[in-house]
Amino acid sequence: MKISHIEHLGIAVKSIEEALPYYENVLGLKCYNIETVEDQKVRTAFLKVGDTKIELLEPTSPESTIAKFIENKGAGVHHVAFAMEDGVANALAEAEEKGIRLIDKAPRKGAEGLNIAFLHPKSTLGVLTELCEH
Repeated sequence: MKISHIEHLGIAVKSIEEALPYYENVLGLKCYNIETVEDQKVRTAFLKVGDTKIELLEPTSPESTIAKFIENKGAGVHHVAFAMEDGVANALAEAEEKGIRLIDKAPRKGAEGLNIAFLHPKSTLGVLTELCEH
């Protein structure tokens, strides 16, 4: 598995509109993209810090995984996403071979057109891990 960098940090929020003033007015970051990912029942907002992005995740349905996360744990850091040099499919195969529990058996489309897949936090020391590639 070859990781080139941290692609983004996912942060669960109840409302992007309520969260953006903190990131923009207090931290001085700039939101450059807001989009809805229908199949994940989530609305995302992206801000950049150097070469790393912050992805704000707002649930668009009470059944979304983000809504459940906020209900169980409250708003806050949801996942860390790594950019894969050797592809998400290869990384998934390698992780599974090493006994890591997969949430996704194959890459799927995510925000910003990335191919993504998640590793289960029960086998990644409690950190929901996203693998992604352009």
